[in-house]
Amino acid sequence: MGSATGPKPGAPVRGSTSGRPVMAALDLLGRRWSLRILWELRAGPLGARALLERCDGLSSSVLYERLRELVGAGLIDRDDRGDYRLTDLGADLGVALAPLDAWARRWARRAAPWPQRPG
Repeated sequence: MGSATGPKPGAPVRGSTSGRPVMAALDLLGRRWSLRILWELRAGPLGARALLERCDGLSSSVLYERLRELVGAGLIDRDDRGDYRLTDLGADLGVALAPLDAWARRWARRAAPWPQRPG
């Protein structure tokens, strides 16, 4: 399912053999740590060490696997210093996720109390 660099539109992915782009996107973004890495890059480029520090519990092997997948999907690339940054397509994903973030905040206000932390 997917390729060595992650799920691709038009190819079978976990849970779907249709090749529909939305299924490939859900597979990629549903992988552990993918969205968190993208979230951390929204404010600007970061190196791998900084990403590891910001993502408590993320192992370096999983980080590098996710970075390869996200680069392969065209959502991030590396700048001249070697730091990871969002591409235009990756930044567009942030715009697409803004309504989901707004919904999640409404949901959180109505759900059982939860610890309010920034980020």
